[in-house]
Amino acid sequence: MPDVVPVLIASGETPTYSHPGDAGADLHSAEALTIEPGRRATVGTGVSIALPDGYVAFVVPRSGLASKRGITIVNSPGTVDAGYRGELRVTLLNTDLDEPFEIAVGDRIAQLIVMPVSRAEFVRVERLPGSHRGEGGFGSTGIGGAR
Repeated sequence: MPDVVPVLIASGETPTYSHPGDAGADLHSAEALTIEPGRRATVGTGVSIALPDGYVAFVVPRSGLASKRGITIVNSPGTVDAGYRGELRVTLLNTDLDEPFEIAVGDRIAQLIVMPVSRAEFVRVERLPGSHRGEGGFGSTGIGGAR
């Protein structure tokens, strides 16, 4: 079983894991609102946390909301650094072009994934070593290869 990392929470509804082994803990809305078709809204969770040094949290969409209602997160994944102590807020986007999305207080709106993070030491060099992919950009490894 993986290590359990203590994350201090000072306010809001405590994020919960729906099933054993889940990577993401559900974040709940602290406010009621409607997101019109094609619009976005920043939704408060009321949750403030303190991550241990060496950890990061990512706020990611809930797959059921995405597939069934077209609700996603604009800046997914949202990054919560260990030093941040403010409220976790989620910018939701209603991609459905016809139906508004109603949010009630307590609705599950996103997931929070807590992970260890490595710090990089950036080393300037005159030339990068070669690789199989090289400088191929967007779509260069997709169907049909580079175009």
